[in-house]
Amino acid sequence: MRIFFFLIFLVFPVLLFSQKKKQVNSAKEIDYNSKYNSSDSIKKKKAPVATYDMYQFISLDRDTTYIDTTQSVRKAYSHNYLRKDNFGLLSFPNIGQTYNTLQYGMNGFSPYPEFGFTARQFNYLKANDVKYANVATPVTELYFKSTIQRGQSADSYFSLNVSPRLNFSIAYKGLRSEGRYINQESKSGNFRFTTSYNSKDGRFIANLHYTSQKLQNEENGGISNVSDFTSGDPSFDNRQRLGVYLEDANSVLKGGRFFFDQVFRINRKIGDNNLYFTNQFNYEEIYYGYRQQTIASNVGGVLVDRFGESFVTSGIDDITNYNKMYNKIGVVYENMTLGSFTFFVDDLHTNYFYNNILYLDGGNTIGNLLSQKINTFGGQYNYRKDKWNGKFLYSKSITDQNLYNFDASAVYDWNDENQLSFRYQSMNKLPNNNYNLFQSSYKKYNWSNDFVNEKINSLSVNADTKWVSLSMQLNAINDHLYFADITSASERKDSMQIVAPKQYSKAINYASLKVSREFTFGKWALDNTLLFQKVDQPDAVLNVPEFVTRNTFYYTNYLFDKKLFFQTGVELNYFTSYYTNNYNPVIGEFFVQDRVKIGNAPLLDYFVNVKIQRTRLYLKAEHFNSLFSKNNYFSDANNPYRDFLIRFGLVWNFFN
Repeated sequence: MRIFFFLIFLVFPVLLFSQKKKQVNSAKEIDYNSKYNSSDSIKKKKAPVATYDMYQFISLDRDTTYIDTTQSVRKAYSHNYLRKDNFGLLSFPNIGQTYNTLQYGMNGFSPYPEFGFTARQFNYLKANDVKYANVATPVTELYFKSTIQRGQSADSYFSLNVSPRLNFSIAYKGLRSEGRYINQESKSGNFRFTTSYNSKDGRFIANLHYTSQKLQNEENGGISNVSDFTSGDPSFDNRQRLGVYLEDANSVLKGGRFFFDQVFRINRKIGDNNLYFTNQFNYEEIYYGYRQQTIASNVGGVLVDRFGESFVTSGIDDITNYNKMYNKIGVVYENMTLGSFTFFVDDLHTNYFYNNILYLDGGNTIGNLLSQKINTFGGQYNYRKDKWNGKFLYSKSITDQNLYNFDASAVYDWNDENQLSFRYQSMNKLPNNNYNLFQSSYKKYNWSNDFVNEKINSLSVNADTKWVSLSMQLNAINDHLYFADITSASERKDSMQIVAPKQYSKAINYASLKVSREFTFGKWALDNTLLFQKVDQPDAVLNVPEFVTRNTFYYTNYLFDKKLFFQTGVELNYFTSYYTNNYNPVIGEFFVQDRVKIGNAPLLDYFVNVKIQRTRLYLKAEHFNSLFSKNNYFSDANNPYRDFLIRFGLVWNFFN
């Protein structure tokens, strides 16, 4: 709290008295450097004004967003470690750990095989997560938020326009959070550098980025005796007294990527008919390491081999390596009336490997390399006219993997406040690499498989209107891949946890409806997001809560002669009970289990949001109802949700 009050006393005088009295809400009120009139050394020319639409951030799909320095409850939802609204995700006890997924399919689907270890990649930036700056003047954004116990979470971003056609940005997001439980510290660093260029005549556009990321977590495997927590015994209010399965284990996910995307118009002058050449290149290296010095866990004075028998007696140091090189070339024919037609081919090389081949008892052999070469061809049609915007893509492998992807979407902009969109996707998805090959020092965590492709059909409809936002999703899934709890009764009696990949041969049908609506009553408002889900399946394989809600009741006002924008209120998060997926640190994945339910425990936060000029301040008392509620709140079967905590933070934008 001393740091918080220090920041308040430091920031308030500077912002209230040293800046212009005029309130600035957006970049459109920023001026370029003044220039002197050549005929009058005293009188200055009126400086050009940089409007808000001159501060652009462009995604890989050419979607454009602008800097927004306003304050709102929905902006506050993204003031977190992931820097985005995490509705549908359930945080683990410490910041920087993984998230349990309450909403299926929220991250979309890709037909290509990925590295795996998905539970460790929520904060790992993918190629399509990186935005490219196109700004009129240099821009800086500083993010800060306090963490749990000792540590801090910070994200610094700086973009520079060398010229109107050449922009650079550099950013680093860092985290250290000690946590309240034994062996739970999180540390991470995400570095990214981008360059964007477009030629003066508009013929050539290029985007480049480099990322280097390292996510480290101490892994305690959850508390070993859940009843110690649920009992509410005051002697365990100090969470360090709760026993955990692992006291010296840790994991690390580390990766680096070089990415380049370019477009060149072949005809010199743009006309009604244009021809383009496109190219995309991506090289990436990733590794996942799991280390554990002591094999046996002390559970109530009894030594337990949590993950079964090991090849070694101490000092586990398992590393999984992965690299990929992706190259895509295409030709685009653009007609100003008909739209654009793209024809492309791509080449993907991946290597997923270990240092040694394993020869197991019984003559089983676990290889050390899974190498794939995938070539696909395809076409894409884009159409934009009047209020319609559509995209239709089809790609299919010409190698032996039987991969295909059909993706069709259409958007109808009724007006500035109302939009309707549709999307249908059908794909043959190749398994992630860690389903087919995995090596570990734990004997029962070694496998070599040849799973068939998953078949996914997805239909989504979205309506964003001034009255309500609706989102419907229907998915049909066949040959679903997942990790399963295969622990036997005798192993479970000895507190073991054995997990293996499985493929479900029967059909799974999933449906969801998400509704968002805000009601205002003068200076009071109620913001609601409701999610309804239903799964039709013969066996409990895909498990999600049937109902998830977030409701925020808050008050808004201006203070100090309208120089300070102020919001305060209460946020409720709730989901119905369901069989949760559990986290396993050895494989860095969640697995399906049918023994323990979590949920039906409201999570209440009290918050204060403040905006002064371009600085947004946040103060939140998280999960304050844990001070008087039962200890029935969990993130998975062995990891309690966070206790009451007061956190503060800010986002500060600078324009030169």
